[in-house]
Amino acid sequence: MKSKVLLLVSSILLSSAAIAQKDELKTLKKIYGKEKISDSDFSLYKTTLAAAEPLLAGAMEEDKVYLAYYKGAAPILEMTSAMLNPEKNTDPLLSSKILSVEKVNQYVAVANATKEFEKKSGKQLLTTDINAKINLLKPVLVNYAVALSNVPNFKDASIVLAAIYYLDNSDLEKLYFAANYAVNSKDYNLSLTYYQLLKEKNYTGEGEAFYAINSKSQKEETFNSKAERDLYIKAGTHEKPSEVKLLSKRPEIFKNIALIYVELGKSTEAKAAIQEARKENPDDTALILTEADLFLKEKDMVSYKKLIVEALEKNPTNADLFFNLGVVSYNNKESVEAEKYYVKAIEIDPKYVNSYLNLAILKLDAEKVLIEKMNKLGTSAPEMKKYDVLKKQREDVYKSAIPYLKKVTELDPENVEALKTLMGVYNALEMFDQAKVIKAQLKK
Repeated sequence: MKSKVLLLVSSILLSSAAIAQKDELKTLKKIYGKEKISDSDFSLYKTTLAAAEPLLAGAMEEDKVYLAYYKGAAPILEMTSAMLNPEKNTDPLLSSKILSVEKVNQYVAVANATKEFEKKSGKQLLTTDINAKINLLKPVLVNYAVALSNVPNFKDASIVLAAIYYLDNSDLEKLYFAANYAVNSKDYNLSLTYYQLLKEKNYTGEGEAFYAINSKSQKEETFNSKAERDLYIKAGTHEKPSEVKLLSKRPEIFKNIALIYVELGKSTEAKAAIQEARKENPDDTALILTEADLFLKEKDMVSYKKLIVEALEKNPTNADLFFNLGVVSYNNKESVEAEKYYVKAIEIDPKYVNSYLNLAILKLDAEKVLIEKMNKLGTSAPEMKKYDVLKKQREDVYKSAIPYLKKVTELDPENVEALKTLMGVYNALEMFDQAKVIKAQLKK
């Protein structure tokens, strides 16, 4: 008799919990479905969620899915509600105050889980509404990503843009920009994930971009389509429409995958990716140089020189190519080769500022060895003689760099690095009058 009473009590409790769940789900659904949600509505929404939370353990799968969705959608509702409030929607930091990367990812998870559940169950209670909400949410998330990038917080900006793609798999453009932001954050594994997805989905980004000038701000704005842009032109809010043809981003994607593997030190994967990238970018000498650098690091000089010859054959009058060859040679401590390439770049383009600057740096590198030798000498008469010889050699090193540094400051008067270096050289040579002139130039 006692066990029957206990079973009856348990059944009543379970039944009461189920009724409570249904009541709370009804309340949440009602508020969620409103076109405009007031502050009091949202306050009730949050307290209802808190009341429903303890009941989740014993809930049916369907109720768990919907309660989880309403919980994950709370920040999105708060954001859309705030945007309809004139007192709040002018705040440029609104999205940053309400949203977070965790909240965005949570919404992605519950939105997709709910759509998947309804697809399997055959019910369509929220799928249509979720898809509509995603379209409204996209510009909000784009603005949030831009706000994050301005901090700058490129990694979180990248994740937020990728969230748009995970909500709408047809929006590969946002994934492309997410990959770029991930590179900016130096999270190469994350950027590689995004670029590989773009590659698998055959994303090209080809098409047209539509622009018009905002008549009030006089700033150029982008539109999603010609039809949308033309509506604004017709309304008189915009003027001077223009279009730009967008070339395929596929070669860039292949190239970036290759460069990321190089950055990660994955030589085998990098070589394979470079071969793919070169098929997409047959005339890109930078890729040839990247591959050549890999062989150089492995001391495979035969393959290295073969690629260098190929690069030169493709661009015998390309100053950038010779400059890059100089950088590659310098990084691998081949000073003579580096100087030859920098000089060649200047022969092709006498105004190649970076070649002059790098030649000066290359010349000044000789100072390090001389200083080490000078510091090891004692104070005996023979050693002091050696010191004087080394000192003279050091002065000659400084003098050899001056023409290149002066050329840089002539071509680029605001190059602070060159000005500071030149001033330091003048002071070391006790050319104080010249140093004062540079110091005055720096103050300007």
